[in-house]
This record gives sequence, structure tokens and C-alpha cells, in this order.
Amino acid sequence: MAIATLASRIAGFVRILVLAAALGLGTRLLDTYNIANTLPNAVYELIVGGTMASIVVPLLTRAALREPDGGVLYAQRLLTLIVYILSALTLVAIAAAPLLIDLYAPGFTTDQRELAIVFSRYFLPQILFYGISATAAAVLNIRGHFGAPAWAPLCNSVIVIAVGLAYAAVGGSTTTTLETGHLLLLSLGTTAGVLAQMVLVVWALRRAGFPVRLRLDPRGIGIRRIGELGAWVLLSVVATQILVAAATRAASWSGLGGITAYQYANAIFHVPFAVVAVSVMTAMLPRLSQYAARGEQQRVVTGLSRAVRTALVVMAPIATAFILLGPRIATVLFDHGNSSAATVRVLGLVLAAYGLTLVPFTSYMILQRGLYALQDTRTSALITAVVAGVGVAGCAVAGWLLQPGDIVIGIPVAYAVAYTTGLSLTAVVLRRRLGYIDGKRLIRTHIRVFAAALSGAVCAGLAVWALAPAVDASAWAGALVTGVAAGFAGAAGYLGAGRLLRLAELRHLLNAALPGVRTW
Repeated sequence: MAIATLASRIAGFVRILVLAAALGLGTRLLDTYNIANTLPNAVYELIVGGTMASIVVPLLTRAALREPDGGVLYAQRLLTLIVYILSALTLVAIAAAPLLIDLYAPGFTTDQRELAIVFSRYFLPQILFYGISATAAAVLNIRGHFGAPAWAPLCNSVIVIAVGLAYAAVGGSTTTTLETGHLLLLSLGTTAGVLAQMVLVVWALRRAGFPVRLRLDPRGIGIRRIGELGAWVLLSVVATQILVAAATRAASWSGLGGITAYQYANAIFHVPFAVVAVSVMTAMLPRLSQYAARGEQQRVVTGLSRAVRTALVVMAPIATAFILLGPRIATVLFDHGNSSAATVRVLGLVLAAYGLTLVPFTSYMILQRGLYALQDTRTSALITAVVAGVGVAGCAVAGWLLQPGDIVIGIPVAYAVAYTTGLSLTAVVLRRRLGYIDGKRLIRTHIRVFAAALSGAVCAGLAVWALAPAVDASAWAGALVTGVAAGFAGAAGYLGAGRLLRLAELRHLLNAALPGVRTW
């Protein structure tokens, strides 16, 4: 699953690079496209996205354990209910497109706003496609099929990459004044990618032997119970989207290219999280839900502890690389085509700041799965509201204290403070609910990983210092050479220190990645 996710994320990243080159990093067109394409994801997450992990998977797991048909009828009715809800929601969102654009991008010019509204009305049907895809993936996951949902985004990205290349080949404009053909190519092509992703997951569900069909009457699945749990989930997701909206608004005031710098740095930040943490969490949640349903709290604690420690040994060195090499990574990836050098520089600084967020965010998201497995959506929602409050306050402080061009750099710092707060609160709650959370082992592993990451940082820093007289790190080739050398030096330092410190989790990962080879 991690391999499939990695392939999908690499394709997604190529998609970002192609769109940046075709539409122009730092142009008003790319900012406009990105905001419009953010809306279906934001609206989907607002209503359904959070329910997948917190409600749908635990409910499907319990139905599979208790229903005589293995939960097939329950899953069909739940899928039908989601289709009904999202179809209505899509129509409302399309009608409210101007309000949504004003909410997320108050700093847009008149031309940008008008184009963003047009784009968004083509993009918002993706809400329905994402919802069906996510529900079908949840049904596959509880039946032990993880591959197809992990591969499906690859299909989406390949289509959008083709759209971006076609747009560049036909000489598409980088301004907000688009010909009708170019507008349709971007808008319909982008939505076609999400449609293809949905079709692939539903096809895989049918191939797995599940009878895919909608039930005209979705009653009989405990809609009232879902509503009770969902009310708290809705609060949780609303709070998260308020934070996203606050961050996007702050980025829009950061000047030309601010939104793109924030969103692309955020996309890079989510690559390791998706490959490692999401893979771990997706495989872990059905199992945790089974343990919780059986009252096996000891196994819930063991699963959570193992997941946090496994993700930590991978995320810590990546976070260190972001902090040290953020500007060089941005230069290598984006300093070409129609990109603005100033926007590339800001993007690199934002990525470096995101290095502070990666570890607390990952651990927070994993521990939240413990609350989901226990079906404690109320506590999860309250903690999420606190996280959002801290993050929104941090974005406001960044807007107040920093110069306009630097506001976007303060956003990930605000995120780091917010998710560290959420991580601490979630750990305290789980300790009270479960009796303990394997705290001594977690603290011991964190200390060792921090020491190993510090060793890697020193080695990487020495490599950068040694190459400084010979290469121009601000140029594309120099940034590539420096980044690669520092990456290898940092990895060697981290692995060497991990061996000396006897990091068992790192040894297990290496043995799994290199079976039959003695790595420790």
C-alpha cells in the first residue's frame, strides 16, 4: 500500500510541476486555478471526509462482524445515503460558488474572482465523485483490500498531467483571460481525473465480489445513530476547514503567488505523511475498530504506540530535511518554465517552516484514530476545535506581526503550535480512557530519534558548508547538487546514529524494506 501511495504521490507531484510550468508559478492564473480546485475538496471534507475515518469505517467494521451477510446490505444502504447527501450538496455548492470564492480568497482581483467562480462550477461536481470513491474504498479496506484505493489517485494525476501538457502545447495563456477552448480543457480535464479515480475504485469493489448497487430506501442502518456521531464530526471538520480558510485568506494577503506558495509547500509536506502515516493509519483503523468493539483495550494501546513510533522514525529525518533544505528543494522542483523566482524563494521558506509541523501533525493524526476506534467523536471534535482555534490565532498573529510578503511563512509555524497542542490533549484523553498509552516507550523512542535526527542534521550541514565555495546554491544545478549531497550525508548520519542508539523501529523498517539483507 505504501508503494502504491508513493507512486500516486509522485504522479501527484509531477502534476503540480506540470501545472506550475504550464500556468506559471506566481501568476494570478495559477492562484485562481488552485483556489477553485481547492473548493470541492474543502466542501467534501466539511461534510463527508472526516466521517470516513471517524464514523464510516468503524460502523462498517461492526456491521461486518455482526450482520449475517457480512455487512453487505448495510454497506449498500450507507453508500446510497452518501450519494443522496452529496448530490444535494453539490447543487448547493455550485449555487454558492461566489460566496465560497469570497470566503477563501478575499484578496483576489475582479478578473481572478470571476474566473475562479467559473472554474469552481466545473470543479464542484468532484464532491460527489470523491464521496463515492471514498465510501467504496472504505468498504474495500474493511474487507482487507487496500491496493486499489491507494493506486486510484495515480489515474487522476495522469489525466491532469496530460491536461497540463496539452495546455502548454497549445500555447495556453498565463493570464486570467482565457479562450473558451483553453478554459474547457483545464476545467473539464481536471474533473475528468476525479471521475476516473472514482470509476477505478468502484470497479475494484465489484471485482472484489461486492454487489455494487444503490438501495432506493437507505433506512435500516441507524441513521439517527450516524447523525448523533456525525454532529460531533461535523463540528470537528468545520473547525478544521475554518483553520484552512484562515490560512488561505492569510496567504491571499501575502501578495502575488502567496496562495500558490502556501498550497504547493503544503502539498510537498503531505507527500511523506500520505506515503507513511496514511498507509499506516488506513491499515490500522479497521483493526483498532475490531479491538475496541471486542473491548480489547490493551491491543488498542499496542497498535497506537507501534503506529506512532513507526511513523516517527521516518518523519523525523524528513522534517529535518525540510528545515535545512527547503529553499533548495523548491528551486530544484519549481525554478523552471514560467515560474517566478520570487515565488520559488518564498515557497522554499514556507516548506522549511513546515518541517516544524510534520512530526506533531503525524502523531496527532495517528492518536486521533484511537478516539475514532472508540467512537468517541465528541472528544475528538472538541480537541479539533481547540487545534483550529490555536491555528487561527496563529495565522492572525502572523498577519499582524509580519510583513505582507512574509505572512505565508508564518502559517506553518502556526500549524506547528496548533498540532502540538492537539497532540498533547489527545494523549492525555487516551491515557484516561485506556489507562495508559505506553508513555515510557514513546518518550524513549522520541528522545533517541531526536538525537539521531540531530546527528543527520549536522552531517547534512557539513555537506552544505563544504560545497558552498564550489557551487551556487541559488541556481538550479547548484541547488540539485547541494541537496543530493546533503541528503546522502544526512541519511548516513541518521542511520549511523540510529544504529548506535539501537532504534528498534528503524531496524524493523529496514529489515522489511530489504528482506534477506542484514541491515543492522
